[in-house]
Amino acid sequence: MVKRVLIIGGGVAGIAAAVRVAEAGWAPILLETRQKLGGRATSFEDPRTGLSFDNCQHVVMGCCSNILDLYGRLEVLDHIEWHPETWWANPPRRPERLRATSLPAPLHFSPSFLRLRFLRIDDKIAIGQAMLAMIRMGLGGREDWRDRSFEEFLDQTRQPAGARERFWEPAVVGACNLPCRKVAANHAMQVFQEGFLAGAWHATVGLATCDLRSLLKPAEAIIRRAGGSVHLGTSVRGIAYDGIRASGVVTDRGLEHGTAIISTVPPDRLDRLVSKPMAAVDPRLQGLDEFETSPILGVHLLFEQPVLRDDRRHYPHLVLPGRETHWFFNKGEVVMEDGRTLHHVNAVISAADEWMALDEAEIGRRVVADLHWAMPASRGLEPVVVRSIKEKRATFSAVPGIDARRPSAQPGGLGVPNLFLAGDWCDTGWPATMEGATRSGYAAAAAATGRGGLIPDVPPGRFVARLGLR
Repeated sequence: MVKRVLIIGGGVAGIAAAVRVAEAGWAPILLETRQKLGGRATSFEDPRTGLSFDNCQHVVMGCCSNILDLYGRLEVLDHIEWHPETWWANPPRRPERLRATSLPAPLHFSPSFLRLRFLRIDDKIAIGQAMLAMIRMGLGGREDWRDRSFEEFLDQTRQPAGARERFWEPAVVGACNLPCRKVAANHAMQVFQEGFLAGAWHATVGLATCDLRSLLKPAEAIIRRAGGSVHLGTSVRGIAYDGIRASGVVTDRGLEHGTAIISTVPPDRLDRLVSKPMAAVDPRLQGLDEFETSPILGVHLLFEQPVLRDDRRHYPHLVLPGRETHWFFNKGEVVMEDGRTLHHVNAVISAADEWMALDEAEIGRRVVADLHWAMPASRGLEPVVVRSIKEKRATFSAVPGIDARRPSAQPGGLGVPNLFLAGDWCDTGWPATMEGATRSGYAAAAAATGRGGLIPDVPPGRFVARLGLR
């Protein structure tokens, strides 16, 4: 008889776990409260416009080996469009690009980095010194910084105010969803060590050409082919516990039984699903209320004319150094129900605590002001549609010291033996990203079935490895 694995939560971690459980020959039973898969990485039908909008733009990079592996298993890699450069706003001049060359890492960005005009020469020298320090400390050396903020590292390497505002802050807040003063230094360092410094492919940016829901939907067929099932609109009320093992999952439709249980829900939700006796015997289930979260704001803007363009080119995306809005993404043309063709731009504000109390009109006003700042040619153009999506609990806060509290997938010698944990907040070695979520799902599936495991990291280039980045 095929063994059943009950998977609580249909986000990226749950989907990753289900796919690998299915490949191991077990039957994944995926339980999701919403009427769709994807969790925070999903899409919704907007009743005002009739369009499908992503909750927020998600970015993948070449260094994200596990999420790219998942996309390969889902056969959707052809829906990822790769961009070898990032564009940075620098008005009144045209946007400037940071693009890798054929030089060996860590020199691959040097020519375009040195040409950036929004950074002063002293900013560039200081940034280079900090990058060299991160290379020399190696991948393991960043763990010495896990209890300190990245701002402390910037202080130690004497980073000027301009470098912090226009380079470090945009890069860190976009990747970690926390500003430099709050984020654990090892998480921010990972972004630069494994993304910027390790090689040209590692830093290549991938954007989906379809909506996020379509990107993950093929998982349903994989689950069903393995004899599993997907239960949407199913509310999990608790995890049953017989004093030794997790005996099942209590839902609003009854009790589901399985050989193993994988929980992929956030810590606050998991805290409500486990009983006090269960938490008392499993250290992973203790202190779940100590995790804090950080919000993200996505804003969809529809214009009658293209706005991410100048007299030379259309821009696929734009980083806004020093502004409240962090990114703009060019989503192309959309056709409205009345037949009009509009131009879709998605704005992203990370660590958006101060935006959560604002209404949609004020959000739109601020975002459009940043757009007009970044692209002077767009001044005078106003959106005909503004749609904001607030993810108040978008990610866990990767603050100093948090890694000591992030639980492993399996209980080890203590705890509930057939309960496995996943989610980007678990001990993945990564910040709160889709890569981290995928790694957690893969690890939980391997722990439950005894098969599979993580995909190896993309190794750094040979030259930068000789310098210490290994």
